[in-house]
Amino acid sequence: MDYTREEIRLSQQIFYYLLKHRELNEQKEKELYYAYTANEAVIELVKGQGEIASCLIQRYGSSIYLIPEEENEFLGFSKVELKKLLCKSQATDKDYYLSQFIILTLLVEFYDGQGQSAKSRDFIRAGELQNIISERLKEGASYYDEQEQQQLGIAYQNMLEAFESLRSSDRMNRQKTTKEGFLSGILKFLQDQQLIDYIEEDEMIWTTKKLDQLMDYYLLSQNNFKRVQQILKEVSDEPH
Repeated sequence: MDYTREEIRLSQQIFYYLLKHRELNEQKEKELYYAYTANEAVIELVKGQGEIASCLIQRYGSSIYLIPEEENEFLGFSKVELKKLLCKSQATDKDYYLSQFIILTLLVEFYDGQGQSAKSRDFIRAGELQNIISERLKEGASYYDEQEQQQLGIAYQNMLEAFESLRSSDRMNRQKTTKEGFLSGILKFLQDQQLIDYIEEDEMIWTTKKLDQLMDYYLLSQNNFKRVQQILKEVSDEPH
């Protein structure tokens, strides 16, 4: 396909905007939004630039998103960076995988519905989430033996040990060496990524429109999330 100079210029402008903001919204940048959606050549050019940069360009509803691919440590986060951001100093792999389990548990609590939208609840309190995490870890460690955990790729016992090594504290303590502080740090990180709204004083957590759209149109189609969702459901359905 032959492209005009104007189409190339627009595609570069749109891709730069996405690199800077990660989201192009119809309400905030109407001109750029329609320059993308109304022209197949511009769409192809922008998506092509995304492929070179190892990221996906996807439109969900009235927003266009730049989504780094899993191995993209330049536009996304490396394991080392996430461990530093989410965990206590001198954290082990157990701490890192615990942080990822907490995020997955949060997603499952919000998005296990059936129907037009996967979202099943509007909010959750941090204390309730912490209790759910503790219960799921204990249930998973007792429900699956070590070999089964290795096959599933979810080391419940290791994560439970990391969770129980954190001190319990009152709601004012936000050190990452406490359960409350560890969870709060993860919630703040997700808020910085514009995925949740977290009111720390009230311990209230809401999802953002951005996360709702990503879960409905992209993440819920991925086999890994569905697999984890099913595993957590099996554990929670275990007779007590």
